[in-house]
Amino acid sequence: MTPDHMENGRWYTAEDIPTFKIAEDGTIDYATFSGYRRYSAECHVCHGPDGEGSTYAPALKNSVQTLDYYKFQEIVASGKQDVNTSANLVMPAFGTNKNVWCYIDDIYVYLLARGVGDLPRGRPAKKEAKSDDFTAQENSCMEG
Repeated sequence: MTPDHMENGRWYTAEDIPTFKIAEDGTIDYATFSGYRRYSAECHVCHGPDGEGSTYAPALKNSVQTLDYYKFQEIVASGKQDVNTSANLVMPAFGTNKNVWCYIDDIYVYLLARGVGDLPRGRPAKKEAKSDDFTAQENSCMEG
């Protein structure tokens, strides 16, 4: 998941998959910090703090290691049900929740950084400044 280029204030791989970038001094890119904030606001209730999972829902920091980016988006947008005689797991759809969907790439890269072990638990200590490009894309999504 090597960062190759930046677009709209977010890092992407050469294959145009969102990724994170952490400097040698531990400073994270703003999108990863944004992902931490959005995950903490919207996802941690079921999936536990820092993507660690809970008795109710799986550890998403592990899920992003086995799910590709597009499957992750599909599950978040449409939800998921695994109901049978031994399980009753239901994740609601978040595709219309702007507080999730406008930041889906940020949540993904935050969980990816947690999953590969490059980002420790808790609020990241150092972050890059929010860029004008990030702000413009964020405003466009939230207002649209």
